[in-house]
Amino acid sequence: MLQDIQKRIPEMRPVKNVGSNGFGRAITLGLRSITGDGVVIMMADESDDVRDVVRYWRVLNEGWDCVFGSRFMRGGGVIDYPRLKLFINRLANLFIRVMFRIPLNDTTNAFKAYRRAVTQGCEPLISPHFNLTVEIPLKAIVRGYSWTVVPITWRNRRYGVPKLKLKEMGSRYLFICAYVWLEAHLSRGDYRKNL
Repeated sequence: MLQDIQKRIPEMRPVKNVGSNGFGRAITLGLRSITGDGVVIMMADESDDVRDVVRYWRVLNEGWDCVFGSRFMRGGGVIDYPRLKLFINRLANLFIRVMFRIPLNDTTNAFKAYRRAVTQGCEPLISPHFNLTVEIPLKAIVRGYSWTVVPITWRNRRYGVPKLKLKEMGSRYLFICAYVWLEAHLSRGDYRKNL
């Protein structure tokens, strides 16, 4: 399918993950394969609005290193968000805000844009699963990359079954938060962006 699209859009370069499975592993492989100046990470289930990709690119071109989308700021929104998942999401994001003392209120959201230099500067990426959506922005922030937030709208998937399992991911999110927090407070700036 992607190979057929590539015939019409030669700039598109499909990358096949022949290694271990996992959302984080697939994204990491993609990030290590990019050749352009920037990248947008988004879900393929139509929960993210593709029109926002153009907005992200414009904001990156204003000079930002990272652009994060927030569903929970003025102008943003959610459609058909399951109540329990929404409650847990808000608690997790509050925990991250307090732990890192940052105003970002939707860190767990996967829909983000980065300069290629940021993704390279956030290596090594260690999250094999959805916790990568927290690892990259937190590393970018503590390593000194510039970032801004834009409002986005998220829609619950209409087809298929979500792969994110809340029970399994809690400890993984907590681990990656602790890992990045320890880096921020104990690494003496060894990983900070070279200004």
